[in-house]
Amino acid sequence: MTHDIHIIGGGLAGSEAAWQLAQRGFTVRLSEMRGGGDMTPAHQTEGLAELVCSNSFRSDDSDKNAVGLLHYEMRELDSLIMRAGETARVPAGSAMAVDRDVFSAEVERTLLEHPKVTVVRERIDALPDTGPTIVATGPLTAQSLAESIVKATGQERLAFFDAIAPIVHHDSIDMSKCWIQSRWNKRTEASNEGGDYINCPMTKDQYLAFHQGLMDGEKTEFREWEKDTPYFDGCMPIEVMAARGVETLRYGPMKGVGLDNPFDTSDEFPQGRWPYAVVQLRQDNKLGTLWNMVGFQTKLKYAAQIELFRTIPGLENAEFARLGGLHRNTFLNSPMVLDRQLRLKGAEHIRFAGQVTGCEGYVESSAVGLMAGLMAAAELSGRDWSAPPRTTAFGALLAHITGDAEAETYQPMNVNFGLFPPLHEVGKKQRKEAYTGRAKADLKDWIANTELVAA
Repeated sequence: MTHDIHIIGGGLAGSEAAWQLAQRGFTVRLSEMRGGGDMTPAHQTEGLAELVCSNSFRSDDSDKNAVGLLHYEMRELDSLIMRAGETARVPAGSAMAVDRDVFSAEVERTLLEHPKVTVVRERIDALPDTGPTIVATGPLTAQSLAESIVKATGQERLAFFDAIAPIVHHDSIDMSKCWIQSRWNKRTEASNEGGDYINCPMTKDQYLAFHQGLMDGEKTEFREWEKDTPYFDGCMPIEVMAARGVETLRYGPMKGVGLDNPFDTSDEFPQGRWPYAVVQLRQDNKLGTLWNMVGFQTKLKYAAQIELFRTIPGLENAEFARLGGLHRNTFLNSPMVLDRQLRLKGAEHIRFAGQVTGCEGYVESSAVGLMAGLMAAAELSGRDWSAPPRTTAFGALLAHITGDAEAETYQPMNVNFGLFPPLHEVGKKQRKEAYTGRAKADLKDWIANTELVAA
């Protein structure tokens, strides 16, 4: 099959870009090395759009949250990732979480069945010299292709470590010591038993012992060339957070505020007191058989993880479907090497999309893939590209990646209201709703006035 465009990488961004282009009538060759004899340090399957870290797309609140707004904008443009996410959705309070296996299978099925998409299991070792191309190989780009990118950009790679949270089998959790509740009792209609999270409470003594165990546990050793690589704050290993101070975890992933412990009631607190600290687990698949430990990304060695995590009340006999892990992420200094249409300066036939551009998060990666697909469709149709307004989540994220960020200090970034043009005239309490209201109106106008479908 001849193709109009070549997409390298079948993760979330590559899959989304392929969908947007195919839906506009362009033939796509989608190259994915997994399934062709290669694998990455973090992936476990050959499925397209496999989720390797959390199973959460984070907040789905489009009125008060920047990533929820990005969800909304992607749905308005018929995002494949958001479609598949709805199919694979599991309870997660006001957040959007998915069954990772169902999600990946739905993305792959949709693309394999599309007459304009050909999925090829192959490793691409070098950037193509000619032909429209989108590189969406993600933060785990194969060494040979990464070296080709470095040669083309003339810039050294930037990198950080990304840690993976453990997953526990539900039937190994002792529910006589835990309870199900969302913080402040916020939950979705799909919730069962009053909430979306399993809560494992800790007393002060238990917490202090756990903290010391994190400090003392045997950690993964770094290679010499990896020692100075920074972590991204959004995926900070729990023991790195713990090293910042004994109370840090209690104000982070282990905070007990807003959670009523039914095993610690009194006349003063008939619903239960807030625990000194808590470990939360979030449903990881539709069946509810797998639950991941929220915020427990770690670089502890496997034996140390099992020993320490089984000291958590309710997890004394925990069986782990997956233990925590650590992998090295690679990304471009995009503000320096990409133009405003995500094209490589000096080789404009090549676009980059997804986490390799330095955006961070499943949704952000998918959104940049979506935009790369629309940009390529416009170019293939001979049309000028009209960028989404910077007041939208799409526009704010793209602007940051392609030039608004400081190149000298560029680091991975989640979408957030700090990337949006400010609204100084609006009070702080109303500001989030003002940002999202403006964005939705401006996106509507952009869609109405922009030719997004190829002729």
